[in-house]
Amino acid sequence: MSGERMSDFIGKKRGPWDGEERPLYLAPMSGVTDLPYRLLAKECGADVTITEFTNSTALTREAATSWRRMETHETEVPFIPQIFGGDPGDMATAAEMLAPAADVIDLNFGCPAPKVTNICAGAALMGEPERLVSMVETIVERVDVPVTAKMRLGTGGGRANNSTEICQQLEAVGAQRLCIHGRTLKQRYSGEADWTSIKEAVDKVDVPVVANGDVVDAPSAAACLTHTGASGLMIGRGAIGRPTVFSDIKVGLGWMEEDALPWVAQHDDWYGLSDVGRAFVSRKWCWDRYIDLSEATVGIQGKWMQRHAIAFTKGLPGAKKVRTLMHEQDTAKAMADAISGFLAGA
Repeated sequence: MSGERMSDFIGKKRGPWDGEERPLYLAPMSGVTDLPYRLLAKECGADVTITEFTNSTALTREAATSWRRMETHETEVPFIPQIFGGDPGDMATAAEMLAPAADVIDLNFGCPAPKVTNICAGAALMGEPERLVSMVETIVERVDVPVTAKMRLGTGGGRANNSTEICQQLEAVGAQRLCIHGRTLKQRYSGEADWTSIKEAVDKVDVPVVANGDVVDAPSAAACLTHTGASGLMIGRGAIGRPTVFSDIKVGLGWMEEDALPWVAQHDDWYGLSDVGRAFVSRKWCWDRYIDLSEATVGIQGKWMQRHAIAFTKGLPGAKKVRTLMHEQDTAKAMADAISGFLAGA
């Protein structure tokens, strides 16, 4: 197999940004981007979602918890599983196992978490570019769906950033889209994202490059697109507990009308609300919808819901009592209802 099948889900490289709409991606995040949350993000304006990054070796060993992360739904189009690993054979085998159901397969070379880098996976592979490129080349040859990759600028720690060179090499072996987080492995999430280095890669390759890092609202999205000319934007931490970040960006940039948002359309006095009032209304809509989507797909998962409950209520008045509120409930459904009541001001 060649991996050269063209896909409507990849898109083309774009030139300098002139205000036109470009796709917004929900970044793959462990413990965040479960299936119901991905579906919710799409309803809130995300154009593309990606699964939680998952260990390729665990997938090849049929680990149930890992395959749970690969669940999808007919409404999740495109379906893009993301895998990581330090063993080239397991990476290729996992990609082959996923290919029949996947629209695109994404490879993680950007995660800075020690549990990933300690097995020479994720961002650690930026320090072994030949191995990284060889891994991608093998996967491209063995699957018949497009292969994409997410990376960082480099490993840092005194070493020169090599993301542009790696992007050029990955393009040469058949990777069809690339995403760069504008920080090094050593930086993790500290400091500012280096959009200039992302622009360098954008200018040097002919495949689409998606920019990631420090995009949290419409002004930062506009600034990043203007600076980098990227073909799209990926949002990670800015979307935790706030799936409306995608619609906020689209409304702010004139890509969609605020009145079209369901939490706006369903509220009689949206424009008369304070910012805090709007936050409560929009987050309640999102929370209730997350529960509905959970029930329609994988069922209400207590641990997933607890993590999201903390994130959904973060920064709101009274949020400190949410943990206590959750602990007082006997069932997952009761917990879901309690959080909905909190967001309703009950």
